[in-house]
Amino acid sequence: MGSAWRMGNGVGAGCWLCALLCAWLWDQTRAQCPEGCQCAWESHTVLCVDAGLHEVPEDLPTDTVSLHLERNFIRRIPEHAFSELLHLQELYLSHNRIETLTSGALRHLTPELRLLDLSHNQLRQATREEFGGTRAKTRLYHNPWHCDCTLQELMQTLNLEPETVNGIVCESSTRSAGEGSRWEEPTAGSHAGHSLVKLLDAGVNFCSMQRKTTDVAMLVTMFVWFFVVIVYVVYYVRQNQAEARRHLEYLKSLPSPKKAPTETDTLSTGF
Repeated sequence: MGSAWRMGNGVGAGCWLCALLCAWLWDQTRAQCPEGCQCAWESHTVLCVDAGLHEVPEDLPTDTVSLHLERNFIRRIPEHAFSELLHLQELYLSHNRIETLTSGALRHLTPELRLLDLSHNQLRQATREEFGGTRAKTRLYHNPWHCDCTLQELMQTLNLEPETVNGIVCESSTRSAGEGSRWEEPTAGSHAGHSLVKLLDAGVNFCSMQRKTTDVAMLVTMFVWFFVVIVYVVYYVRQNQAEARRHLEYLKSLPSPKKAPTETDTLSTGF
């Protein structure tokens, strides 16, 4: 009887220890979920939607597959914001206030990434270096884009979502050579308010505009350098001429050397 009671107590104590251990492990797991976010551990999804965030959380679970950061107040993406998320497949950053992407900010995204949503932000410019080599389907619509050669090259590099690509609209654009200011105002520019993809399909080439401007700048620079060289050569020649004249006048001012008597002169004097 006593033996059975002790065995029952032992089993009960073991169950309590197991329960406490499970509770502790659960608390440790839950502690990995950032404040203000909800984590669905089964699907490895982190939901930080409308959480009042001003920056990307630093304590994101490293096994996150789908990360939702929509409808916050995030203004910039740091370079290593997602470097530890080695299994990330979906990244939602829409409806924020993102103005800039730090150089290489998205370079650390893994090849597993399938979807990158940067729509409804405040992006005006972006480069290929900022996106790295990602081949994820990308959403960039509803941003106040400044259309230029850099953006054109980026569009040709990214895997843009076909359903939303026409929503990439120029709020301003690079002027062609001879049109005055480098920036067009949205109300006056010929490209402002137009879809970038449609402009490119219609034959607009912002890179050729940039090359023309660059060529003109190079010609002006070469002309200036040529003019400077000519001025220097003329100045150098005139300085040498003046120096030569001064030297010649100095030589003329020297007394003439007396002529030494020769043997013939001596003989003629003797006679």
